[in-house]
Amino acid sequence: MWTANSRWAAWLCVAVALSSGCGRTPPSVPDRPAAEPVTSGPWRRPATGRPAEPVWGLDGGVAVGLWPTSGPRGLIRVYAPYLGQPHPRMVNFISIEPSVRGVRGQSELEVGRDGKPGLAMWSGDEHDAATAGRDPSDPAPGTVEQIDGVGALTVYMATEPFRNGARPVVRITLRADRPHEVGLRVHAAPGSAPMDSCVLSATMGNYGRLRRLWLRDEVVDARKVWPTFDPDPLGFAPWRKWDRDRLLNRDGQLVVAATSDESNPAGGAYDPAVRPHWRYQGRPATQYWRTADAPGAVVRVNGRDTYWGKGGPIPGGVSFENFELEVPFADGQEFWFGVTPAGPDTLGFDPAWEKAPTDGR
Repeated sequence: MWTANSRWAAWLCVAVALSSGCGRTPPSVPDRPAAEPVTSGPWRRPATGRPAEPVWGLDGGVAVGLWPTSGPRGLIRVYAPYLGQPHPRMVNFISIEPSVRGVRGQSELEVGRDGKPGLAMWSGDEHDAATAGRDPSDPAPGTVEQIDGVGALTVYMATEPFRNGARPVVRITLRADRPHEVGLRVHAAPGSAPMDSCVLSATMGNYGRLRRLWLRDEVVDARKVWPTFDPDPLGFAPWRKWDRDRLLNRDGQLVVAATSDESNPAGGAYDPAVRPHWRYQGRPATQYWRTADAPGAVVRVNGRDTYWGKGGPIPGGVSFENFELEVPFADGQEFWFGVTPAGPDTLGFDPAWEKAPTDGR
Protein backbone atom coordinates (compact mmCIF):
# COMPACT_ATOMS: atom_id res chain seq x y z
CA MET A 1 0.00 0.00 0.00
CA TRP A 2 1.08 3.57 -0.65
CA THR A 3 1.83 5.43 2.59
CA ALA A 4 2.69 9.01 3.47
CA ASN A 5 6.38 8.19 3.65
CA SER A 6 6.64 6.07 0.52
CA ARG A 7 6.74 9.10 -1.78
CA TRP A 8 9.89 10.32 -0.08
CA ALA A 9 11.38 6.87 0.41
CA ALA A 10 11.28 6.55 -3.36
CA TRP A 11 14.18 9.00 -3.55
CA LEU A 12 16.32 6.41 -1.83
CA CYS A 13 15.84 3.87 -4.60
CA VAL A 14 15.58 6.18 -7.62
CA ALA A 15 19.12 5.36 -8.77
CA VAL A 16 18.48 1.63 -8.91
CA ALA A 17 14.79 1.23 -9.67
CA LEU A 18 14.64 0.93 -13.44
CA SER A 19 11.22 0.51 -15.00
CA SER A 20 10.60 -2.66 -16.96
CA GLY A 21 8.89 -2.45 -20.32
CA CYS A 22 9.04 1.33 -20.39
CA GLY A 23 8.70 1.65 -24.13
CA ARG A 24 11.07 3.70 -26.20
CA THR A 25 14.15 5.36 -24.75
CA PRO A 26 13.79 9.16 -24.51
CA PRO A 27 15.81 10.73 -27.31
CA SER A 28 18.73 12.98 -26.52
CA VAL A 29 18.12 16.71 -26.40
CA PRO A 30 20.13 18.93 -28.79
CA ASP A 31 22.96 20.90 -27.20
CA ARG A 32 21.94 24.25 -28.68
CA PRO A 33 19.38 26.42 -26.79
CA ALA A 34 15.74 25.65 -27.43
CA ALA A 35 13.60 28.31 -29.10
CA GLU A 36 11.17 30.06 -26.77
CA PRO A 37 7.42 29.76 -27.44
CA VAL A 38 5.87 32.16 -29.93
CA THR A 39 2.64 34.13 -29.86
CA SER A 40 -0.06 33.09 -32.32
CA GLY A 41 -3.25 35.10 -31.78
CA PRO A 42 -4.15 34.77 -28.07
CA TRP A 43 -1.99 31.67 -27.65
CA ARG A 44 1.61 30.93 -26.74
CA ARG A 45 2.74 27.79 -28.60
CA PRO A 46 6.01 25.95 -29.27
CA ALA A 47 8.15 27.35 -32.07
CA THR A 48 8.52 25.28 -35.21
CA GLY A 49 11.70 23.29 -35.65
CA ARG A 50 13.91 21.44 -33.22
CA PRO A 51 14.79 22.19 -30.49
CA ALA A 52 11.80 24.14 -29.18
CA GLU A 53 10.57 24.65 -25.65
CA PRO A 54 7.48 22.51 -24.96
CA VAL A 55 5.39 25.36 -23.55
CA TRP A 56 1.72 26.15 -24.23
CA GLY A 57 -0.27 29.04 -22.79
CA LEU A 58 -2.47 32.07 -23.10
CA ASP A 59 -0.71 35.27 -24.06
CA GLY A 60 -0.68 37.20 -20.79
CA GLY A 61 -2.23 34.27 -18.92
CA VAL A 62 -1.27 30.92 -17.45
CA ALA A 63 1.07 28.58 -19.32
CA VAL A 64 2.32 25.02 -18.85
CA GLY A 65 5.52 23.34 -19.92
CA LEU A 66 7.36 20.04 -19.95
CA TRP A 67 10.99 18.93 -19.75
CA PRO A 68 13.51 19.81 -21.22
CA THR A 69 12.56 23.32 -20.09
CA SER A 70 14.24 24.32 -16.81
CA GLY A 71 13.46 21.98 -13.92
CA PRO A 72 13.31 18.25 -13.12
CA ARG A 73 12.05 15.71 -15.61
CA GLY A 74 8.70 14.12 -14.81
CA LEU A 75 6.91 17.31 -13.77
CA ILE A 76 4.47 19.66 -15.50
CA ARG A 77 5.62 23.27 -15.10
CA VAL A 78 3.02 25.97 -14.33
CA TYR A 79 3.90 29.55 -15.29
CA ALA A 80 2.06 32.70 -14.17
CA PRO A 81 3.78 35.66 -15.90
CA TYR A 82 0.84 37.94 -15.01
CA LEU A 83 2.10 37.83 -11.40
CA GLY A 84 5.29 39.56 -12.52
CA GLN A 85 7.32 36.36 -12.76
CA PRO A 86 9.75 36.47 -15.71
CA HIS A 87 10.17 33.50 -18.05
CA PRO A 88 11.22 30.78 -17.23
CA ARG A 89 10.28 31.25 -13.54
CA MET A 90 7.49 28.77 -12.72
CA VAL A 91 5.03 29.26 -9.88
CA ASN A 92 4.53 25.54 -9.23
CA PHE A 93 5.12 22.02 -10.55
CA ILE A 94 2.52 19.27 -10.96
CA SER A 95 3.48 15.62 -10.68
CA ILE A 96 1.44 12.70 -12.03
CA GLU A 97 0.88 9.97 -9.44
CA PRO A 98 -1.34 7.04 -10.50
CA SER A 99 -2.28 4.38 -7.96
CA VAL A 100 -2.67 0.72 -9.00
CA ARG A 101 -3.88 -1.79 -6.39
CA GLY A 102 -2.76 0.59 -3.66
CA VAL A 103 0.74 1.15 -5.10
CA ARG A 104 1.25 4.78 -6.02
CA GLY A 105 3.65 5.89 -8.73
CA GLN A 106 5.45 9.23 -8.87
CA SER A 107 6.40 10.71 -12.23
CA GLU A 108 9.10 12.88 -10.70
CA LEU A 109 10.74 10.14 -8.64
CA GLU A 110 10.68 7.08 -10.86
CA VAL A 111 13.57 6.29 -13.19
CA GLY A 112 13.15 6.44 -16.94
CA ARG A 113 14.20 3.89 -19.52
CA ASP A 114 17.47 5.79 -19.97
CA GLY A 115 18.34 5.36 -16.27
CA LYS A 116 17.81 9.03 -15.42
CA PRO A 117 15.48 10.31 -12.67
CA GLY A 118 11.99 11.31 -13.72
CA LEU A 119 9.76 9.78 -16.37
CA ALA A 120 9.97 11.29 -19.84
CA MET A 121 6.81 13.07 -21.03
CA TRP A 122 5.74 13.43 -24.62
CA SER A 123 3.21 15.67 -26.35
CA GLY A 124 0.78 15.12 -29.20
CA ASP A 125 -2.11 16.93 -30.84
CA GLU A 126 -4.21 13.79 -30.34
CA HIS A 127 -4.37 11.05 -27.73
CA ASP A 128 -2.68 8.36 -29.84
CA ALA A 129 0.01 10.74 -31.10
CA ALA A 130 1.06 11.50 -27.51
CA THR A 131 1.44 7.82 -26.60
CA ALA A 132 3.65 7.24 -29.66
CA GLY A 133 6.57 8.97 -27.92
CA ARG A 134 7.28 12.21 -29.78
CA ASP A 135 10.73 13.77 -29.39
CA PRO A 136 10.35 16.12 -26.37
CA SER A 137 12.51 18.78 -28.04
CA ASP A 138 10.11 18.78 -31.02
CA PRO A 139 6.79 19.38 -29.20
CA ALA A 140 3.35 19.25 -30.76
CA PRO A 141 1.90 22.71 -31.46
CA GLY A 142 -1.44 21.89 -29.87
CA THR A 143 -4.90 22.27 -31.39
CA VAL A 144 -6.91 25.48 -31.40
CA GLU A 145 -10.60 24.66 -31.17
CA GLN A 146 -13.94 25.76 -29.77
CA ILE A 147 -15.12 24.30 -26.45
CA ASP A 148 -18.55 25.44 -25.24
CA GLY A 149 -18.34 28.19 -27.82
CA VAL A 150 -15.08 29.52 -26.37
CA GLY A 151 -11.63 29.48 -27.96
CA ALA A 152 -9.34 26.85 -26.45
CA LEU A 153 -5.89 25.36 -26.97
CA THR A 154 -5.52 21.65 -26.23
CA VAL A 155 -2.55 19.29 -26.25
CA TYR A 156 -2.12 15.73 -25.02
CA MET A 157 0.71 14.59 -22.78
CA ALA A 158 1.79 11.02 -22.03
CA THR A 159 4.56 9.53 -19.92
CA GLU A 160 6.70 6.47 -19.99
CA PRO A 161 4.84 3.63 -18.22
CA PHE A 162 5.04 3.62 -14.44
CA ARG A 163 6.50 0.72 -12.46
CA ASN A 164 3.01 -0.15 -11.23
CA GLY A 165 1.84 -0.61 -14.84
CA ALA A 166 -0.14 2.62 -15.12
CA ARG A 167 -0.07 4.52 -18.40
CA PRO A 168 -1.94 7.79 -17.91
CA VAL A 169 -2.53 10.30 -20.69
CA VAL A 170 -3.43 13.88 -19.78
CA ARG A 171 -5.26 16.30 -22.03
CA ILE A 172 -4.16 19.84 -21.20
CA THR A 173 -6.77 22.53 -21.91
CA LEU A 174 -6.31 26.30 -21.88
CA ARG A 175 -9.45 28.41 -22.39
CA ALA A 176 -9.63 32.04 -23.44
CA ASP A 177 -12.32 32.70 -20.81
CA ARG A 178 -10.26 31.17 -17.98
CA PRO A 179 -6.88 32.89 -18.30
CA HIS A 180 -5.63 31.88 -14.86
CA GLU A 181 -6.33 28.14 -14.82
CA VAL A 182 -5.43 25.01 -16.75
CA GLY A 183 -7.58 21.93 -17.28
CA LEU A 184 -6.01 18.48 -16.87
CA ARG A 185 -8.23 15.62 -18.10
CA VAL A 186 -6.91 12.17 -17.22
CA HIS A 187 -7.26 9.11 -19.47
CA ALA A 188 -5.80 5.62 -19.50
CA ALA A 189 -3.68 4.61 -22.50
CA PRO A 190 -4.26 1.20 -24.13
CA GLY A 191 -2.56 -1.49 -22.07
CA SER A 192 -2.57 0.53 -18.86
CA ALA A 193 -3.05 -1.31 -15.60
CA PRO A 194 -6.42 -0.34 -14.05
CA MET A 195 -5.89 2.75 -11.92
CA ASP A 196 -7.51 3.30 -8.51
CA SER A 197 -6.88 7.01 -8.94
CA CYS A 198 -4.52 9.34 -10.77
CA VAL A 199 -3.46 12.12 -8.44
CA LEU A 200 -2.17 15.39 -9.83
CA SER A 201 -0.06 16.86 -7.03
CA ALA A 202 1.09 20.50 -6.92
CA THR A 203 4.54 19.94 -5.45
CA MET A 204 6.09 23.36 -4.76
CA GLY A 205 3.78 25.18 -2.36
CA ASN A 206 6.55 26.43 -0.16
CA TYR A 207 7.94 28.56 -3.01
CA GLY A 208 4.89 30.83 -2.54
CA ARG A 209 4.82 30.01 1.20
CA LEU A 210 1.29 28.63 1.12
CA ARG A 211 0.19 28.41 4.76
CA ARG A 212 -3.58 28.82 4.50
CA LEU A 213 -5.73 25.92 3.27
CA TRP A 214 -9.31 26.94 2.45
CA LEU A 215 -11.91 24.26 3.16
CA ARG A 216 -15.73 24.38 3.17
CA ASP A 217 -16.18 26.61 6.23
CA GLU A 218 -12.72 27.13 7.73
CA VAL A 219 -9.14 28.10 6.98
CA VAL A 220 -6.45 25.68 8.16
CA ASP A 221 -3.09 27.14 9.26
CA ALA A 222 0.03 25.08 8.47
CA ARG A 223 1.69 26.15 11.71
CA LYS A 224 -1.30 24.92 13.70
CA VAL A 225 -1.39 21.64 11.78
CA TRP A 226 2.24 21.00 12.82
CA PRO A 227 2.76 23.14 15.97
CA THR A 228 5.90 21.17 16.79
CA PHE A 229 7.66 20.40 13.53
CA ASP A 230 8.92 16.83 13.55
CA PRO A 231 9.94 16.03 9.97
CA ASP A 232 10.85 12.69 8.47
CA PRO A 233 14.50 12.08 7.42
CA LEU A 234 13.93 13.99 4.18
CA GLY A 235 12.47 17.05 5.88
CA PHE A 236 8.71 16.54 5.35
CA ALA A 237 5.97 16.84 7.92
CA PRO A 238 3.36 14.04 8.01
CA TRP A 239 0.51 14.17 5.50
CA ARG A 240 -2.88 15.50 6.55
CA LYS A 241 -6.09 14.88 4.65
CA TRP A 242 -9.70 16.05 4.67
CA ASP A 243 -12.60 14.14 3.15
CA ARG A 244 -15.23 15.28 0.70
CA ASP A 245 -17.63 16.60 3.37
CA ARG A 246 -14.98 19.13 4.44
CA LEU A 247 -14.54 20.56 0.92
CA LEU A 248 -16.40 23.49 -0.60
CA ASN A 249 -19.03 22.37 -3.11
CA ARG A 250 -19.87 25.14 -5.53
CA ASP A 251 -22.41 24.30 -8.22
CA GLY A 252 -21.36 20.64 -8.26
CA GLN A 253 -17.64 21.42 -8.25
CA LEU A 254 -15.38 20.56 -5.32
CA VAL A 255 -13.01 23.47 -4.71
CA VAL A 256 -10.02 23.75 -2.37
CA ALA A 257 -7.56 26.66 -2.27
CA ALA A 258 -4.23 27.57 -0.70
CA THR A 259 -2.78 31.01 -0.03
CA SER A 260 0.16 32.61 1.72
CA ASP A 261 -0.32 34.33 5.07
CA GLU A 262 1.96 37.12 3.79
CA SER A 263 0.75 40.10 1.79
CA ASN A 264 4.13 40.38 0.05
CA PRO A 265 5.97 37.04 -0.08
CA ALA A 266 8.51 38.55 -2.49
CA GLY A 267 9.65 40.78 0.37
CA GLY A 268 10.33 37.93 2.77
CA ALA A 269 13.24 38.11 5.18
CA TYR A 270 15.35 35.33 3.67
CA ASP A 271 18.22 33.73 5.49
CA PRO A 272 21.48 34.18 3.50
CA ALA A 273 21.57 30.39 3.09
CA VAL A 274 18.40 30.38 0.96
CA ARG A 275 19.32 29.70 -2.64
CA PRO A 276 18.31 32.33 -5.20
CA HIS A 277 15.89 30.08 -7.10
CA TRP A 278 13.76 29.66 -3.95
CA ARG A 279 13.23 33.40 -3.48
CA TYR A 280 9.69 34.29 -4.51
CA GLN A 281 9.14 36.72 -7.37
CA GLY A 282 6.06 38.74 -8.21
CA ARG A 283 2.69 39.24 -6.54
CA PRO A 284 1.03 36.69 -4.26
CA ALA A 285 -1.68 34.43 -5.63
CA THR A 286 -4.46 32.06 -4.70
CA GLN A 287 -3.70 28.55 -5.92
CA TYR A 288 -6.58 26.10 -6.16
CA TRP A 289 -7.89 22.79 -7.40
CA ARG A 290 -11.43 22.09 -8.57
CA THR A 291 -13.15 19.07 -10.06
CA ALA A 292 -16.63 17.60 -10.45
CA ASP A 293 -18.04 16.33 -7.17
CA ALA A 294 -17.33 12.63 -6.66
CA PRO A 295 -17.70 10.22 -3.73
CA GLY A 296 -14.37 9.38 -2.12
CA ALA A 297 -12.74 12.75 -2.84
CA VAL A 298 -9.99 13.89 -0.46
CA VAL A 299 -7.57 16.80 -0.27
CA ARG A 300 -4.06 16.24 1.10
CA VAL A 301 -1.14 18.43 2.13
CA ASN A 302 2.24 17.92 3.71
CA GLY A 303 4.75 20.53 4.84
CA ARG A 304 8.35 21.64 5.19
CA ASP A 305 10.21 24.31 7.14
CA THR A 306 13.24 24.22 4.83
CA TYR A 307 13.37 24.39 1.05
CA TRP A 308 14.04 21.16 -0.82
CA GLY A 309 17.62 20.22 -1.63
CA LYS A 310 19.29 22.07 1.27
CA GLY A 311 17.80 25.27 -0.10
CA GLY A 312 17.77 26.97 3.30
CA PRO A 313 15.12 27.82 5.93
CA ILE A 314 11.67 28.98 4.82
CA PRO A 315 10.95 32.51 6.10
CA GLY A 316 8.25 32.32 8.75
CA GLY A 317 8.52 28.58 9.27
CA VAL A 318 6.52 25.59 8.06
CA SER A 319 4.36 25.92 4.95
CA PHE A 320 2.46 23.45 2.80
CA GLU A 321 4.54 21.74 0.12
CA ASN A 322 2.41 19.17 -1.73
CA PHE A 323 -1.20 20.20 -2.33
CA GLU A 324 -3.46 17.68 -4.06
CA LEU A 325 -7.08 16.72 -4.69
CA GLU A 326 -7.80 13.03 -5.28
CA VAL A 327 -10.92 11.27 -6.54
CA PRO A 328 -11.43 7.63 -7.60
CA PHE A 329 -10.28 7.14 -11.19
CA ALA A 330 -12.79 7.65 -13.97
CA ASP A 331 -11.57 7.92 -17.54
CA GLY A 332 -11.98 11.54 -18.61
CA GLN A 333 -12.05 12.99 -15.08
CA GLU A 334 -11.00 16.62 -15.40
CA PHE A 335 -9.17 18.67 -12.79
CA TRP A 336 -8.60 22.41 -13.01
CA PHE A 337 -5.56 23.99 -11.38
CA GLY A 338 -5.70 27.74 -10.97
CA VAL A 339 -3.26 30.49 -10.02
CA THR A 340 -5.16 33.75 -9.63
CA PRO A 341 -4.10 37.14 -8.24
CA ALA A 342 -7.65 37.48 -6.91
CA GLY A 343 -8.61 36.41 -3.40
CA PRO A 344 -10.30 33.13 -2.37
CA ASP A 345 -13.63 34.97 -2.10
CA THR A 346 -13.84 34.90 -5.92
CA LEU A 347 -14.00 31.09 -5.64
CA GLY A 348 -16.82 31.13 -3.10
CA PHE A 349 -14.85 31.18 0.17
CA ASP A 350 -15.67 33.61 2.98
CA PRO A 351 -12.62 35.80 3.74
CA ALA A 352 -13.82 36.19 7.34
CA TRP A 353 -12.74 32.59 8.01
CA GLU A 354 -9.10 33.65 7.85
CA LYS A 355 -9.49 35.73 11.01
CA ALA A 356 -9.64 32.55 13.10
CA PRO A 357 -7.55 29.86 11.36
CA THR A 358 -7.76 26.33 12.74
CA ASP A 359 -5.68 23.18 12.92
CA GLY A 360 -8.24 21.40 10.74
CA ARG A 361 -9.31 18.77 13.27
